[in-house]
Amino acid sequence: MYKLAKIKNIWKPLGITLVIAVVPMALANPLITKSGASSEINYTTQQVEAMLAKADFYRLHENSARVVTEVQVYKNGELASMDKYHVYIQPQRKSLVVFKGKGEEGTKMLMLQDNYWMLMPHSRRPIRITPMQKLLGSASVGDVATLAWSEDYQGAFAGQEVLQDQLVNCLNLTAKTKGASYQHINLWLNSENNFPVKAELYLKSGKLAKISHFTPGQREGRQVVAEMLLQDTINTGIKTRVIYDIVEAHNLPEKYFNPAYLSRQSTSEL
Repeated sequence: MYKLAKIKNIWKPLGITLVIAVVPMALANPLITKSGASSEINYTTQQVEAMLAKADFYRLHENSARVVTEVQVYKNGELASMDKYHVYIQPQRKSLVVFKGKGEEGTKMLMLQDNYWMLMPHSRRPIRITPMQKLLGSASVGDVATLAWSEDYQGAFAGQEVLQDQLVNCLNLTAKTKGASYQHINLWLNSENNFPVKAELYLKSGKLAKISHFTPGQREGRQVVAEMLLQDTINTGIKTRVIYDIVEAHNLPEKYFNPAYLSRQSTSEL
């Protein structure tokens, strides 16, 4: 692609000659990052943190919340499965995921900062799992339950570019907690309002695991992330729609975030 770099009028006695210098865009913007983003401007660490906090607000605008999520998995364009989860989120990186899909009723996953337990129906023994295990599946429990980048990642500004007909800020996120779902994320935010547009999700090995795109919607008069589309780059042909049906303020009693208590209690009412 090319862009106009300079326009100069040269006046001559018999008329006007317009000289237009056309140069490749890469020469007009010499500072290009590996992702292709222009890095002519920069933002401080504090400004990037504010961007992430605003982006998080579009996904979760309550400190304590109940999120009803529907997950649709497509294989080669055909709907292969559909599941539902009720996710309870509390401050200090506490999450409880209650499985509601057919054949999964009674299954629960508890996340307390960097500690994780899977609780199976008809079993009173919580099973400790690793951060990697919570990423299993087309739309992992980690994808469903983690709704705040600012809690788990340190961001750095990488430049600006045009993506999906909008100017976006490109951020490089690096995990700052052991339990972060991914080791590294490339995140693109709308430059005007910090609405998330796209994210590339990388495993600790450096392998690109998934690419996500975010669909805007309206809830109670405010713009929100209504859906997230995940493209699996390892198991090609698989795409997953994560639909946020309900996001509402909800303060779940603290006792439910105790794995010993949770393993003895029915959560059918949650």
